[in-house]
Amino acid sequence: MSDHQDSENFSYERTWKEIHDMLKACEARQNFHLTKIQSGKLKKKQMVQHMRDYKGLQGAIYGLRYALGDLHMSKAMVLGDE
Repeated sequence: MSDHQDSENFSYERTWKEIHDMLKACEARQNFHLTKIQSGKLKKKQMVQHMRDYKGLQGAIYGLRYALGDLHMSKAMVLGDE
């Protein structure tokens, strides 16, 4: 059985505040990476890492927004189909 279907691995005890706080933290960290990318003062390897982190956080943000019921966040966006 996949771990996402195995309820014994999930506590289901997160509060809405914790989820909102995580979304806020992800957005702040994503903005940090965007600022670094836009600075133009990075070596190629650093630029690539900031871009990866930025895109990874975008996925986390989309997932959190979807879970919170954001009316502008579709399932297709979360899955990368839109």
